[in-house]
Amino acid sequence: VQLQASGGGLVQAGDSLRLSCTIPGPDFSKYAMAWFRQSPGKEREIIGFIGWSGATNLNGPVKGRSTLSRDNHNNMVYLQIHSLKPEDTAVYYCAASESYSGPSGAGYEFWGQGTQVTVSS
Repeated sequence: VQLQASGGGLVQAGDSLRLSCTIPGPDFSKYAMAWFRQSPGKEREIIGFIGWSGATNLNGPVKGRSTLSRDNHNNMVYLQIHSLKPEDTAVYYCAASESYSGPSGAGYEFWGQGTQVTVSS
């Protein structure tokens, strides 16, 4: 299973960004999806996750300025972050699981390659 993340780049503080993740192929709806990020020298941290029904949990570091959604028809999951800060600079990873939906990275069997987000002050 190959996850393809995109949408990262260099932005300025205060900007918004939408990250996308897709899994080509049938039965996208069977995956629970999540976003994580990792900054240099820091542990990987959960951003949020979205279950099979579309229920979301965004209690991570961008809580209150982010939205998470999925489009099963087009095999896409989206993470939109508003009011970006320099401390949001990280590689953002999407992950998928057929059996787990939650905040632990260990629960996800499939991972994308990551997309770099750099926020300048």
